[in-house]
Amino acid sequence: MSQLVQPRLVNDPFGDPGLYLDFRHGRRALLFDLGDVSNLSPRELLRVSHVFVSHAHMDHVAGTDRLLRLRLHRPRSLEITGPPGFLDQMEHRLRAFTWNLLDADSVDFRLTVAEFDGHAQSRRALFRARDGFVRHELPPEALPPGTVLSDPDFEIRATMLDHGIPLLAFAFLERERLNVRREGVQALGHEIGPWLGRAKRLVREGRPPETPVEIGEGAALRLGDFEDRALIRGPGQRIAYVTDCADHAANRERIAALAQGADHLFIEAVFLEVDRDLAQATHHLTARAAGEIAVRAGAVRVTGFHHSMRYVGQDKTPAVELAGVVEAARATG
Repeated sequence: MSQLVQPRLVNDPFGDPGLYLDFRHGRRALLFDLGDVSNLSPRELLRVSHVFVSHAHMDHVAGTDRLLRLRLHRPRSLEITGPPGFLDQMEHRLRAFTWNLLDADSVDFRLTVAEFDGHAQSRRALFRARDGFVRHELPPEALPPGTVLSDPDFEIRATMLDHGIPLLAFAFLERERLNVRREGVQALGHEIGPWLGRAKRLVREGRPPETPVEIGEGAALRLGDFEDRALIRGPGQRIAYVTDCADHAANRERIAALAQGADHLFIEAVFLEVDRDLAQATHHLTARAAGEIAVRAGAVRVTGFHHSMRYVGQDKTPAVELAGVVEAARATG
């Protein structure tokens, strides 16, 4: 079955952390962390609807200015969520610029910034280009516990981890995978087109079989016929993103719960196990720890990243050690 999103690291495993989720059949993307984003084209950055920031260390937020500069004179809104304190940090960032060329006639670019405390959205504010990005307080969204974004097709969940400071790890959870059978659509006398998105949305909303699906030019189709002949259901895609966390029992438990059954787990593996002392001193995971967590979570595929530069050019890297830990665990059952 085809996947709703295609995930990929923004940089190589030794570069700044970041994960880009590109929607296959929509002009949309999600971005996790905002470090060096120079490997993303302007077109890719313009597709981003939501950004989820783990914490505000420079290698996780240094690309914020590039993203804002691209979006400034375009009307599509942008939402960014981070840990406690992130809203004030974003306001300070915006105030560092002079906005005298913006006025009521400027493009109405809107930036919404929210904080998540590990359980719920705690603070939220709107910044508009038309008024020079003055902060407008908004009420926190009422979302299910542990959820930072709820969409008809998916949700983004988060948990709070310890890195010497609070930070967030995230998981993308597709509600249900709905794939369209081209031959089924053709058997119904129709062609592949934008109407399929509307049809799948109606299915996700639980509409009754007799609900009409408008196809265009006055044509319509019963939703039940579409479901019976052109739709394949399957378990939703699950992707987890974990970076910058100390190796202790509480963090391991929270990561394993967040990433349970993930189709793809992206997890930091900063140091080799032989350098565990460095990992503990800097509140990071070793490759062995990352592998053990991935096995505990039952992740199908595991990708390590955020490797220390000390291993550049070496034969044994954290990626090699991580893969060995996972393979050994799977071999022994």
